[in-house]
Amino acid sequence: MTIKDLEPKIVWNNFYELTRRPRPSKHEEKVREFLLQWGKEHNIETIADKTGNVIFRKPATPGFENRRGVIFQGHMDMVPQKVASSKHDFLKDPIETEVLGEWVGAKGTTLGADNGIGIALGMAILESKDLQHGPIEVLCTYDEETGMTGAENLEPGMLKGDILINLDSEDEGELCIGCAGGLDAIAEFSYKTLKTPAGFVGYKLGVKGLQGGHSGMDISLYRGNANKILARTVLPAIENLCALVSDFTGGSLRNAIPFEAEAHVMVPAGNEEEFEKTVEKFFGEAKARYAESDPNMETYCEKEAPAAEYIETDAILRALKSVIICPSNVIRMSRSMEGLTETSTNLAIVRCENGKIRIASLMRSALDSSKSDLALRLKYIFELAGADIRFEGGYPGWVPRPELPIIKLMNDVYNKMFGKDMMIRATHGGLECAIMGATYPKWEMVSIGPTVVHPHSPDERVKIDTVGMVWEYLKVLLTNIPCK
Repeated sequence: MTIKDLEPKIVWNNFYELTRRPRPSKHEEKVREFLLQWGKEHNIETIADKTGNVIFRKPATPGFENRRGVIFQGHMDMVPQKVASSKHDFLKDPIETEVLGEWVGAKGTTLGADNGIGIALGMAILESKDLQHGPIEVLCTYDEETGMTGAENLEPGMLKGDILINLDSEDEGELCIGCAGGLDAIAEFSYKTLKTPAGFVGYKLGVKGLQGGHSGMDISLYRGNANKILARTVLPAIENLCALVSDFTGGSLRNAIPFEAEAHVMVPAGNEEEFEKTVEKFFGEAKARYAESDPNMETYCEKEAPAAEYIETDAILRALKSVIICPSNVIRMSRSMEGLTETSTNLAIVRCENGKIRIASLMRSALDSSKSDLALRLKYIFELAGADIRFEGGYPGWVPRPELPIIKLMNDVYNKMFGKDMMIRATHGGLECAIMGATYPKWEMVSIGPTVVHPHSPDERVKIDTVGMVWEYLKVLLTNIPCK
């Protein structure tokens, strides 16, 4: 069985077509071209704004012309993550999906259900011939995952409706009405490279197989951070065994918990046995610590030819100590919403390139003041260690407005269909509603979606039956949208 055999076919066929088009963030050209051509083939009014968003418009069905306009919204880009053994090229290759019992996943890569399944639902609404509805628009934004650029550049007046239903939430039956804001921190240590002395033995060591996951939705699961685990292992070898480091690489995306990291280290001949024991000790401690959250964690320590040059010891020591002490976890849970993370930070990426050790973190908080306090904490940590630090990519939180009429309507419809209320909540993830709401302040905004687990990691899955539930729900909801 493939995803083209799943029901509702009108949704899954569109999702299949999206998996055929490469669409990592900042490389949405092929999927954007597909969407524009798809709209033309289906005789749907299709607009490409000057920055790269795609907007579809569908007029009301007879008798529904006076209903309030609804905008369905999702983002066309996806997070490109893969397991170490995968040869997948996200700029060229289609995502290879597979049906896994009640779930759909991908073979060794992220699936792109975040947010391809939301776009597919919007396309199905546009394509369907048997829905009754008022005026509909579908907004497909770009570059959500690395900066929410499409939402940021959305111009006033482009959209005509006044109800926005974001399709980027990941728990069926939940109605999201608020989200955290975010801010990127980039610290850089300058370094010189020196010629490796004779008599050193080279090693490649690393961590892989961690769960990783979404740095907002999964940070409260306290999974292992590959950067921190590897830094904690390499540091004592430098301090006690005169080890030299030629490279340290970990993580790849600002909004993903890093699940792999690798370092290239050299030790003086004669210290090999002690070095291997040190590595085994700290890797063993990490495996024990994360046995429950990351049961598939793997480590390796292999001999290799020594590198010709190494990073000056003072710089790599200061950088690794900063990685170890810099927070990368939940800072505070919400006092008002049970189970919701209020403030967190994720130490996501470490790179040694062009004379700079770059360490990137993404901070999130529902409160701007808490986000600012956390930024100061990171600033002082890295400045005291001798790094330069800058902050960028900030976006606001989306403040919940539980009194909005659309919230009551959506819950009432859901209750009548499924015999229970929706769970009304906010999310610690970032949603484009926060940014678009500033451009369109009169919108009533909510977010829903089918169940997606482990987004931003190769374990990403979407639950099959929830896609059908959301589809049926949206069809009924459209018939109940009130008049203007």
